[in-house]
Amino acid sequence: MTSTAVTLCFLLRHTPSGASEVLLGLKKTGFGVGKIVGLGGHVEPGESDAEAVCREVHEEAGVTVLQEDLRDAGMVEFVFPARPEWNMSTRLFTTRRWQGEPSESPEIAPEWFDTSSLPVERMWQDADHWLPVVLDDGAVDIVVTLNPDNETVASSVSILRNT
Repeated sequence: MTSTAVTLCFLLRHTPSGASEVLLGLKKTGFGVGKIVGLGGHVEPGESDAEAVCREVHEEAGVTVLQEDLRDAGMVEFVFPARPEWNMSTRLFTTRRWQGEPSESPEIAPEWFDTSSLPVERMWQDADHWLPVVLDDGAVDIVVTLNPDNETVASSVSILRNT
């Protein structure tokens, strides 16, 4: 199974009242347009996952994240049996440190959301299967297989990898 290497980064902060928030964005162009998504994108040739996610966060939201401030939150393998060219191997990161204020780009309109009430009805349906764990400082390693409609989840299976 061939898949495209992509990355996602979730910026996390606490509000003055102590609530936990995550930066997500409304996708304005390309794959997933109209959905609320994490910041990230394709890993370019010669880039590490960490380099790619730092570049993508800056391109999409105008903030600078340093590699040393990233926390590895695992992997999600997305399998699209009806569209195998969409298969993605996605490295997940979180961070609580960055420089700058998030701003809109041609691709993403960033917005802060309370981690206890994510806008799952506006996100890819799979997000509810793994995102809460990641935002709670956990890590995931799962395979999400989509139905032929390329929207709904057929299965979500945690996997064990040899280390």
